[in-house]
Amino acid sequence: MPLLIVIQDGLARWTEALRIDGADLVHRLVQALAIWILAWAGLRLLRLAARRIEVVVDDGDPSIVTLREKRGITIAQLLRTVGRGAVLTIACLLTLNLFINIGPLLAGAGILGLAISFGAQSLVKDFISGFFILFENQFALGDVVEASGKSGVVEYMTLRVVVLRDVDGTRHLIPNGEIKVVSNKTAGWGRAIIDVAVSGETDADHVLAVVRDETERFAAEEEWHQVLDGPAEVWGIEALGDNRVVVRAVARTRPGAQWGVARELRRRFKVRFDAEGIRLPGAPAVVAVSPAAPAGAHASLPPAAARR
Repeated sequence: MPLLIVIQDGLARWTEALRIDGADLVHRLVQALAIWILAWAGLRLLRLAARRIEVVVDDGDPSIVTLREKRGITIAQLLRTVGRGAVLTIACLLTLNLFINIGPLLAGAGILGLAISFGAQSLVKDFISGFFILFENQFALGDVVEASGKSGVVEYMTLRVVVLRDVDGTRHLIPNGEIKVVSNKTAGWGRAIIDVAVSGETDADHVLAVVRDETERFAAEEEWHQVLDGPAEVWGIEALGDNRVVVRAVARTRPGAQWGVARELRRRFKVRFDAEGIRLPGAPAVVAVSPAAPAGAHASLPPAAARR
């Protein structure tokens, strides 16, 4: 075949120029091809394994992300990123070893890496901290955390950095070595705390009864009952101030649901207060005023009627 003859002729000239045996070069190229086929198969297996982990931890309810799901998604992401890097690195080293002796190269790289490590201690610290974050399961993808003075949803994480997306969409990249204390707001369960203030002139027992009744109605609804992780309660009067009484209601929820529960309860309390005539602090009192008499009305009446 003409194409095969051209390829052989090209290889012959190339090997003659490099003084490499043609048969040996072909043998090494075949080995290199086998290495990269195995690398492709390894990458494929990693993707399948990551996908399998995500399927196994999925409970079938898209409205609620459990702790097990978060952990599985995090492991799957790391398997894709770290595993892909490891497979490609090994494939490159094996391919180089077919054509050159990489022993001295690895020794030199080790010495160079040792020298760099002294100047890049923070990078090493990031990787070690990232390992313990994952090993101890401090948080996972989708958790709402506060770390290094920043808070938000964990959008992405590696052994070196954690990426948080805060409520206004700002993306924060935090090196793992900078994380001294982390507060996980969606670990296990959450708690909605609702403090409602009413006018100090309002009957406290009546306010407590209204808040308790509305809280019980809320917890009994199926839509909200499924996101609660226990009964919704009224703890009572939390504070007294200048012409104000603060009543506290709490609800233990599934992870991440506490903010939605708190907003809904505040809305219901406001609607119920309006219906019950319960005033908020500083709200003006409603005074019924009779329509004013027309100007000159008394002047048109007889003197005796005007005096009455």
